[in-house]
Amino acid sequence: MNKTLLILKREYLTRVRKKSFIIMTFLGPLLMAGIMIVPVWLASLSDVTERRIAVLDETGWFAGKFESGDNLAFDYVYGDFEEEKQKVMLEQFDALLYIPRPELNIPVNAELFSKRQPAMSMRSYVRNVMKTEVENRKLLASGIDPEVIKSSKTSINIITIRLGEDGAESKSYTEVEVGLAIFSGILIYFFIFLFGSQVMRGVIEEKTSRIVEVIISSVKPFQLMMGKITGVALVGLTQFLLWVLLTAMLYSGFVLLFGPDKLGSSAEMMSPATGLLQDQQITESQLAGSNTGEIFEIIGSINFEVMIFSFLFYFVGGYLLYASLFAAIGSAVDNEADTQQFMLPVSAPLILGIVASNFVVNNPDGPVAFWLSIIPFTSPILMMVRIPFGVPLWELALSMTLLVAGFVFTTWLAAKIYRTGILMYGKKPSFKELLKWMRY
Repeated sequence: MNKTLLILKREYLTRVRKKSFIIMTFLGPLLMAGIMIVPVWLASLSDVTERRIAVLDETGWFAGKFESGDNLAFDYVYGDFEEEKQKVMLEQFDALLYIPRPELNIPVNAELFSKRQPAMSMRSYVRNVMKTEVENRKLLASGIDPEVIKSSKTSINIITIRLGEDGAESKSYTEVEVGLAIFSGILIYFFIFLFGSQVMRGVIEEKTSRIVEVIISSVKPFQLMMGKITGVALVGLTQFLLWVLLTAMLYSGFVLLFGPDKLGSSAEMMSPATGLLQDQQITESQLAGSNTGEIFEIIGSINFEVMIFSFLFYFVGGYLLYASLFAAIGSAVDNEADTQQFMLPVSAPLILGIVASNFVVNNPDGPVAFWLSIIPFTSPILMMVRIPFGVPLWELALSMTLLVAGFVFTTWLAAKIYRTGILMYGKKPSFKELLKWMRY
């Protein structure tokens, strides 16, 4: 055991002292915080250019319907079509909206002329205004007041209340929890591949440099493999915890520096042109969702204790299970190019877990969701997806037990390949060869 701890310490200290580890430890939070901060910051600095649009309406249906907004200015023109189009070429206008007289009674076509590709917000706003006006006229022609239809639209707000074992009621926001769970599953998938491949490359490097021949003269192959796996696992946990801490610090500092009001105004600048969604009503639930109290209520509804414990357990368990297989692959080959034939069978269950998460969200209590969250090769991802929906304790305990058992089994199996393959050189092993090593 002491020798295993020495190898663990060596693997950990060697990797955390690397420049790549230090750079990625600080670069990772900057990238993650940048994804949230940079768009808002750029929007606060951006100077929205006003676009002048000439409207040539031969139908007369839309006179005065296009209202100028923050970055769109509409000018109604009545000249010749070719002359107005020439003004666009001379850049007197940014665009020309031409609504021709239809052959039938209803104008449903329009042409937007511009020297540059028009923004999607501009096209959406024009389409929205025309759609609303045509629909209103159709209703009036049928003897129906459009205001009656508008007032009859009702927004339904469904509040989800979860009942505890003791009958206690608590609000739940499943969408938020599921988003957090899927994000956790993707993180587990990412870290398993990232740090598992580090174990594999480390084994290949030691094997090709023949250092391993010196090491195993005083250390058993199983101790060497376990030391490398657990050492890299601690490196992964260290980097992850530093990422979470530094990202939270960066984002909190940004919020304190700019304030919620600045964030809100910036978000408005990032939205489409004024009036783009004028036919959509702001529901009470949306207004409530913007309140600080509602935000704290959503945060309070998340069971962080269960989520954090489950994430750490399935991250460590899933990593240990797959890292032993990655170590076995590294011991069986002489270079990284030869690992491709063995990588697909190992990585296929993880890919299946990511793909199946969409189906599990829609039916979290179905047989497919149950078995994929129990089988050790897919449970690290899919059990994280199921947890927000409420998983019985016996299922969670069974999944965790099988994951530990799966790690022990794969470690035992990988050790049989590792102790033979670590000293094999100059030969590309096949799956048949690996089966022979397992029987030794």
